[in-house]
Amino acid sequence: MSIALSEQEIIRRESLQQLRNLGIDPYPAEEYKVTAWAKDINENFSSNPDAYKQVTVAGRIMTRRIMGSASFFEIQDTTGRVQVYIKRDDICPGEDKTLYNTVFKKLLDIGDYVGIKGFVFLTQTGEISVHTEELTILSKSLKPLPVVKRDEEGNIYDGFTDPELRYRQRYVDLTVNPEFKQIFINRSKVISTMRNYFNAQGWMEVETPILQSIHGGAAARPFTTHHNTLDMPLYLRIANELYLKRLIVAGFDGVYEFGKMFRNEGMDRTHNPEYTAMEIYVAYKDYVWMMGMLEECLETVAKAVHGITSVQVGANEINFAGPYEKLSMYDSILKYTGIDVSQMDEAGLRKVCADLAIEVNESMGKGKLIDEIFSAKVEANLIQPTFITDYPIEMTPLAKKHRSKDGLVERFELFVNGKEIGNAYSELNDPIDQRERFEEQLILAGRGDEEAMAMDDDFLRSLEYGMPPTSGLGIGIDRLVMLMTNQSTIQEVLFFPQMRPEKKAKVTSVEDFVNIGVKAEWVPVLNKMGFNTIEELKAGNPNKVFNDLGGMRKKMKLDIPMPTKEEVMAWFA
Repeated sequence: MSIALSEQEIIRRESLQQLRNLGIDPYPAEEYKVTAWAKDINENFSSNPDAYKQVTVAGRIMTRRIMGSASFFEIQDTTGRVQVYIKRDDICPGEDKTLYNTVFKKLLDIGDYVGIKGFVFLTQTGEISVHTEELTILSKSLKPLPVVKRDEEGNIYDGFTDPELRYRQRYVDLTVNPEFKQIFINRSKVISTMRNYFNAQGWMEVETPILQSIHGGAAARPFTTHHNTLDMPLYLRIANELYLKRLIVAGFDGVYEFGKMFRNEGMDRTHNPEYTAMEIYVAYKDYVWMMGMLEECLETVAKAVHGITSVQVGANEINFAGPYEKLSMYDSILKYTGIDVSQMDEAGLRKVCADLAIEVNESMGKGKLIDEIFSAKVEANLIQPTFITDYPIEMTPLAKKHRSKDGLVERFELFVNGKEIGNAYSELNDPIDQRERFEEQLILAGRGDEEAMAMDDDFLRSLEYGMPPTSGLGIGIDRLVMLMTNQSTIQEVLFFPQMRPEKKAKVTSVEDFVNIGVKAEWVPVLNKMGFNTIEELKAGNPNKVFNDLGGMRKKMKLDIPMPTKEEVMAWFA
């Protein structure tokens, strides 16, 4: 299959070949030992210049100022940018000046990776720079980077901002928009802080299966696959809950897992079909204890990321210091709708949904109907961290019945800035009650509820061996990171969010160009000018195309007849 190349891509491939012709490997295999980094040089050279008399730096060329026998350029490494000074006679001390005159000035481009050995100094204008004594090409870039312009204050304009391109080509996004790296640095800090907090309590990090024979542990539509050797269907996990509770049965007092979950559902600003969750289960605890633990954990995370417990999220300042407000599910609906749904049956709940213009369907039971009312009328009001507690039993098949309130379970969800980020139970450890709950889920599945839980006989068998009183918690890591980094879409906190299939650019054949009157020998010239399809050509200006063809003929030293202006005009008919 032919690949349509822009003029810049063609030129860079020609430079690549010229480097090889000069005996230079543009992709060397050996280790390049880096001893200094941009941020360290820029921040510490002035106070300790003697430490930088000999440095080796490496990075991507981001800007160049060619000035005769001496030039300046900037390289960008993982920590930032540093200016580099390069002088012809320093890197070419003998008669042969090819490395500077040809390689550096003509064959290197913005985007190429280079290594620099030299020393740090101050220029006459007081700029910290690395003086080049040795230049090594580490990787030749064959595609030009988008040009992102910055003013003297560092403000960005004409940037690489199209979300479709940024998310699809994250490798380009984080190169030309390095400020977004901090989001992912903070994401890592969120996870590592939580991990350290759990480890300090003596709880163990574990791994559980991603491919599962039964989709359980949550109400969600699974992704389905097939194991050829065993000739059986498998599901990408929607939760790891039932496996983690098996480990509590096995005698571990506390287990947790950071892992990918998969739910075959819609995509929007807060949902990605593949997402990261943390689930933790601690024996001999209940959901009241879990609220306190979660408050302390999130306060620790906020301090690790920001140094304080308050975090700016859009127009709201969220304070993660506990204690958090607590509202029961029924009380929250009453507070924000004025309607008491606590004693309503399914018919009554359907009438409430109709009165409130909430869309529902016939597959929904009482639990789903209450959840729809809550989602539509309550969630958006929960800005500061708020525990919604004591859910109707129909909504939560895996939670223990409330110790004092009939018809409810011991469950809470944590809401922040209008979104749920955590879900916890006093875990159901009565195997007979659990079986009955699963059977109720099977009835809902029979009514068409694709998110109803399946029967898991092995999990029930594990409960029959005895599971101690346990509290469990699940946190959506992506949503938590959104809060901690002040991002409004989940795509901004995922390196590689799920995207629709990329639309491939149409490549027109030589024959297609010939059919509109272009002679075959001129097709590569038009391609080099950026016209890879008939549509692109016809969108151009005929007079400019004619003039540019003459310029390309001269530049490329082509020994082919120039088309007449009338012939070129006919291409656009």
